[in-house]
Amino acid sequence: MTYYKSLIVSSCLLGALLTNAQPNKPSDYRPGHEEIMQRYREAAELDSLARNSVFKTTVQANWQADNKGFWYRNNLKDSTTEYIYVDAVAGKKAPAFDHAQLAAALGQASGKAVTAKRLGINALVFDNKAKQITFRHQDKWWQYDVLKQTCTSTAAPDTLAANMPNPRRRPRWDRDGRRDSLSPDKQWVSFIRDNNVYIRPAASQDAIRFTTDGTKEKPYGQLVWSPDSKYAIGYKIDPREQKEVYYILTSQPNTMRGQLRSQRYAQPGDEFTSYEMYTFNIAAQKAVKINTEKYDFLGSPYIRWKKDSRFFTYEKADRGHQRFRIIEVDSETGNTRNIVDEQTSTFIYEQRIFTHYLPETDEIIWSSEKDGWRHLYLVDAGKGVVKNAITAGNWVVREIDSVDEKKKEIWFRASGMQAGEDPYNIHFYRIGFDGKKLVSLTPAAGNHTVNFSPDRKYFTDTYSAPDIAPITSLVRAADNKPVMELEKADISAYLALGVRLPEVFVAKARDGKTDIWGVVCRPRHFDPNKRYPVIENIYAGPQDAFVPKNFMTHGEMQSMAELGFIVIQCDGMGTANRSKAFHDVCWQNLADAGLPDRILWIKALAEKYPYVDTTRVGVYGTSAGGQNSTGALLFHPEFYKAAVSACGCHDNRVDKQWWNEQWMGYPIGKHYEEQSNITNASKLQGKLLLIVGEADTNVPPESTYRLADALIKSNKMFDLLTVPGMGHSDGGPYGRKKKRDFFVQQLLGVDPPDRNAGEIK
Repeated sequence: MTYYKSLIVSSCLLGALLTNAQPNKPSDYRPGHEEIMQRYREAAELDSLARNSVFKTTVQANWQADNKGFWYRNNLKDSTTEYIYVDAVAGKKAPAFDHAQLAAALGQASGKAVTAKRLGINALVFDNKAKQITFRHQDKWWQYDVLKQTCTSTAAPDTLAANMPNPRRRPRWDRDGRRDSLSPDKQWVSFIRDNNVYIRPAASQDAIRFTTDGTKEKPYGQLVWSPDSKYAIGYKIDPREQKEVYYILTSQPNTMRGQLRSQRYAQPGDEFTSYEMYTFNIAAQKAVKINTEKYDFLGSPYIRWKKDSRFFTYEKADRGHQRFRIIEVDSETGNTRNIVDEQTSTFIYEQRIFTHYLPETDEIIWSSEKDGWRHLYLVDAGKGVVKNAITAGNWVVREIDSVDEKKKEIWFRASGMQAGEDPYNIHFYRIGFDGKKLVSLTPAAGNHTVNFSPDRKYFTDTYSAPDIAPITSLVRAADNKPVMELEKADISAYLALGVRLPEVFVAKARDGKTDIWGVVCRPRHFDPNKRYPVIENIYAGPQDAFVPKNFMTHGEMQSMAELGFIVIQCDGMGTANRSKAFHDVCWQNLADAGLPDRILWIKALAEKYPYVDTTRVGVYGTSAGGQNSTGALLFHPEFYKAAVSACGCHDNRVDKQWWNEQWMGYPIGKHYEEQSNITNASKLQGKLLLIVGEADTNVPPESTYRLADALIKSNKMFDLLTVPGMGHSDGGPYGRKKKRDFFVQQLLGVDPPDRNAGEIK
């Protein structure tokens, strides 16, 4: 049975059991004062007990130098630990040592008592032939003789197992221009003097002046040499200082006045520094202006030289995020041509573009959503054409882990390829540059995390789902053969607390076709004969998707549910990791926030489970989620009745430039104003609690203050919590208490505990 079908069956069985026990009209859950006090105490107790109740969820493999074995540590109940050694070649695991014997030996050698179940070892090196183990305990190294059962102090080992190298990713924009640079052949020195370009022989002070029009206002700078030292590349720069935003720290210790603070902060519409590109030909002693427009977005470009050292390429994303190019430049003539020129009527998600350059074959691996899904393409850089699609289909390439240029293989992550399961689940694959020989490395249903051995011959694979505990296996990479199961998470203590595992729930989007995926948390004291208010945890930022896909241990959603709520989270249209069409819903449309899909999803949940009360729906969120939760009240008051909004970016013109222009576009049009929570403040009908940290350097605090001002001028009633000294946050422990109390009062209709009278902390 597939993963998806098993979810449906499990959900149907649960629904049938609950439905059979229900009367036709369940009564509203409205606890009395004593009951709500008990719910608060139980939630606090669960928060405490659940922290140390799930074990063996991950395996952090510490590979030995020979790449044939590794050790890992299991953290167990009551903060005890065990150490495991795995022989990857033989496919066997066992305790890394006799814990009691090593503890006794270490205690005798150190003169301090050592507990076998709490060794506190954080590094291990095994010499299996010599029967010796070198380890670090409390920042001191020891050597343990397995046969003699003795410990002696020792120096740190010369070598430890190497960590897996970072995956190769597209280099980011180079902003580090050098003022004085020696050429690769060490014959020339380039430098800037009086805002102009000079180049002199390394053995002489007689400099050649290459430019004369540089000024203090528009200087030349950022000189880079070609590999053959025949050309230097530089820019005429038109600088723009970022404007500042301000905030006041009202309650600094040992002060009697508020402290004004500021930071440079680009907002939508602000100007960028621009760069005009030049090549400086050493033999001809002349400057050649490159035949291309100014580079006026995201700093200066990163230059990649071709093998002949005459041609180079750079990448250019146009402001507004609707055009991306890979441009080739002829250093001799200054002529350019586009190797890749992608344009779209909506947006190109520039931060997720992947490029990998293959200079030996003059090819480029490039990612694009041009065919409706994020896929990889092999580009002939010489001809400026796509040779072939490397990946294709109605699924999404999520990340590239490595590129093997010798074997012409790409190792990558993807989601949505495996039918019958959550389309967000990440699986790992490898494929040839020619798009052939696709191999699934992690076929088991679930969301996967993979860690490779340093030589990439083995990997550990941990997979789970929100309601399915993690399993970790060791796999041989060459033939994708499972070597052994390493661990299966122990959640028995967690289940013994009476916690209900979350339910994965699926319903149709506004188009009636697309599946919207989410999770549902219920309280332990859940009674199917009562109707429970719904609270949605929302974050609709288009940069990603946000519903948990790994096993969900206890967290805020479950803790809030304990008070008497059904707490849910789903990813509506406009978020990432699905098709381009799914994502495009957010384009110049952040106020949408997928709310039409979310409302239908909650209604579908209520249709299946009559104990879900759609007349009492609340929503909370932080940052973009703060914008979304307030927007839910403003734009959908018929459905959402209460919201808690923390540090929201309530007007996209007030927030950071790079994030908002990516989704709302450039130039700044009327749609920015039309979708602002501040502009629409007069539409408020429900109950609203705003939370803001006065020291927020992510989203300027005035975003919340301006909303408060607009609400006051519209004669709208709301609550406002400003937390002195706090940065970008949901309000911290105090704010989370206020949030719970707010929903208890607004959705359950009962007074929360009187904390000032000591009813509860």
